[in-house]
Amino acid sequence: MFDIVLYQPEIPPNTGNIIRLAANTGATLHLVEPLGFRLEDRELKRAGLDYHEYVGVIVHKNWEAAREQLRGKRMFAFSTRALRRHTEPAYRAGDALLFGPETRGLPPEILGSVPEERRLRLPLRPGNRSLNLSNAVAVAVYEAWRQQDFTGCA
Repeated sequence: MFDIVLYQPEIPPNTGNIIRLAANTGATLHLVEPLGFRLEDRELKRAGLDYHEYVGVIVHKNWEAAREQLRGKRMFAFSTRALRRHTEPAYRAGDALLFGPETRGLPPEILGSVPEERRLRLPLRPGNRSLNLSNAVAVAVYEAWRQQDFTGCA
């Protein structure tokens, strides 16, 4: 399946929703510290319901540790500053989908470390800033999974 990478996520319910998404799609979730919450946070658990046991969550101390663990995987970075739409690449099983923190997105040095052709955006109406993080991750994961003909789906 895919790896979902959240760089310094800030809002517990968003990450809880993404835990539930990962459990239901077979994705592995990577969290890059510092986190804006504790993993024991009540809101995180509430949003993730009882799906925590069905998903692999890997916490990385920093970006360098995450990059090392994900070495060899194609990394796609999602940003409102990207030029290519999320539907343009041909995703492959094992690809990593990288998202930035809710209030500021991926910092330029992280976004710049991903080749330009793998920097992606979700289309929005003019004048709008961005989608909620958990919604953006869901759109991206489901497009990538759709391209795999929903492999592993019941």
